[in-house]
Parts: sequence; structure tokens; C-alpha cells
Amino acid sequence: MSGVTLSDVRKSYGDTKVIHGVDLQVDNGEFCVFVGPSGCGKSTLLRMVAGLEETTAGSIAIGGRDVTRLDPSERGVAMVFQTYALYPHMTVAENMGFGLRMNRVPKAEIDTKVREAAGILRLDALMERKPKALSGGQRQRVAIGRAIVRGPEVFLFDEPLSNLDAELRVEMRVEIARLHQEIGATMIYVTHDQVEAMTLADKIVVLRAGRIEQVGAPLTLYDDPDNVFIAGFIGSPRMNMLAGEVVGNDAAGVTVRLDGVEADPFTIPLTGVAAAPGAKVTVGIRPEHFTVEGSARLRLETDVVEHLGGESYIYAHNRTGQRVIIKTTGVRDQRSGQPVAPAFHPASALLFDTDGLRLRGTAVSAQPSLVAN
Repeated sequence: MSGVTLSDVRKSYGDTKVIHGVDLQVDNGEFCVFVGPSGCGKSTLLRMVAGLEETTAGSIAIGGRDVTRLDPSERGVAMVFQTYALYPHMTVAENMGFGLRMNRVPKAEIDTKVREAAGILRLDALMERKPKALSGGQRQRVAIGRAIVRGPEVFLFDEPLSNLDAELRVEMRVEIARLHQEIGATMIYVTHDQVEAMTLADKIVVLRAGRIEQVGAPLTLYDDPDNVFIAGFIGSPRMNMLAGEVVGNDAAGVTVRLDGVEADPFTIPLTGVAAAPGAKVTVGIRPEHFTVEGSARLRLETDVVEHLGGESYIYAHNRTGQRVIIKTTGVRDQRSGQPVAPAFHPASALLFDTDGLRLRGTAVSAQPSLVAN
């Protein structure tokens, strides 16, 4: 197996630029996920690695070999698409071995590789069935098996679970994670679903408008986002973003007053933050960081409550109409129109400037108390 290196990769359609100078290293055996909103360029970038889209500028290397101008068949990659693309008149075994037969691989070798792939994907009992007799998840496993038998250096997945229902998506997500652990192959996976990205990836590449916004391990992006876009995109439900103003910045940290919230200012325990009193900021608070014992508290009005059994989501708003999502457990009697006063620890809040960039500093070890007006 081999790693993948993208160096200043660009893609244009005429005068329209869609990929803007992407630099990326995917290490050998790594599971890398491209994620981002529709139109961000993630599928285009994947197809460029596969050789299905021409690279306008820059270079692509697989296993240290420059493949930028090579045909797809010469790159050592196998791609699994959103559509299964199975031949309806062929059995599972015939579909999985079709590519090898076209390359005139000996029948005994094909049979061996197909059996090995079927064992990995738990398809042994389905080998004589045709696609119409399979579920959506089984068909997708056959498509993956067709890629496995080729023995590629790199597996490429283009939103392979998009056509499945919710239950099958979870099942196949687990299957793909297990497959990666078992065969240890380099995999690049495209999805618009950040839950898939968080649960599958060793490394997540977040794209927006043809550019990389941030690269990192799932929990790194979750805990330490570079900007408002990353903070809002990674995490479900998304992070709450509340407008506020800096009212103090000293050795205890940055003291912030939130707009439209009947609550005292609170101090986020960070020093060295470039934010003077009077500066406008955005405060990010994740729904699950609200707690009953936090030293900072908001006063809001409830809009809707979603009860999911073990947990509930409270959708609320402040006086200026800013929306807040609160994730909680044990709530049974909260109703629309009722006041709600969620608390949080200021140390869990993130600060962003007016351009949406993260305001970083050095954490103060002592937890500050709530600052009074």
C-alpha cells in the first residue's frame, strides 16, 4: 500500500477555477476523509486522484510515483462510487471478478481473490445471487469487493453510502471501518456527512470553495477548530455561535458580555488573546457543554424540545433572535415558550473575531468565577 501526495493541485474548467492550490499528504495506510458542503470540490479532488479528471496544474504522487498524467488504470487505485454499478445479469462472484477477467487474469487466481474478498466482506453465502436479490447494503459490499480483488495501492470512495437508508448507513459505516482495520489499506473517502467523517477518519480534510480550511484528526478539529466554519461544520448538532463584546482582558482571561442575553459577563480563562475591550467577538458553545453546575448562565426562551429517549435537544432563542441548541439528559417537562437558563463552564467556550478566525491564547489554570456587572 502507498501514501498519496498532492502538491499545489489546481483544477479549472475554462476560466472557472474550482480547486485552488491544494497541498496534502495522506500517509501509507491512513483513512483520510474529504468533507465539506455541496460544491466545495471534494469529489472533483478525489476524481483527480483517480485520474478521472485532468489536473490543470500541480502534481499527484502515489507511493512516491508521479501519476499526474497517467491513465486511471496505471495509477494503482480502485474507486467505489455512490452508485453500485453492478451488472444485473451477473452473480455476485462474477461481478467481483469481472475486472480481473477483462485483464486476462487466470481463472484460478480470480477465484482465490474473489473468495478472499468475500470472506472479508461476509458475502460467502451470497456468491450465486444476482444484484436484484440483494439489499442495498449487500450491493455496496459487492462493489467494495470488486475493488478489493484488484489489490490496489489506494482505495477511493465517493459518497458510497448516500443511497442507503439511515440504518444501513450505520451498518455499512461499521463495515468500512472494520475493512480498513483488517486490510490496512490507504483509503480516501468523500462525504458531505460530518458524522461519517468523525467516525471513520484517521485524518479529516475540510474543504470549502475548492480550498482546504483545516486538516487534522477528528477530535482535533472538534476541540480546536481554526475558524467559525470548521467549528460549525464539525459536530452534530452544530456549535452555538453567539455575538458578544469584550469588556475586559487581563491576567484572569477575556471577559465577554453576550448580546441579547440577560446574563452577567463571564471570563474565558485565556491570556494573550488579541482582543481589546470593546472588540466584537463570536462566542462558540457546543450544545453538549451546557451543564447544571457551570459558572456562566444564559437566560433564554424555549422554542421546541426534541425528546429522543436518553437525551433531549432544547431549541431556544435570546432577545435578539439568536438560536441556541442545548443538549441535555433527563429532561421531560420542558415546553415551548418556557424560560430556560442553561449554564456552562467558560473554559469550554471558544472565541472568534469578526472575520470568523479563532482567537487563541494561553489557558489560565484556575477556573474563573462568574464576573458580576
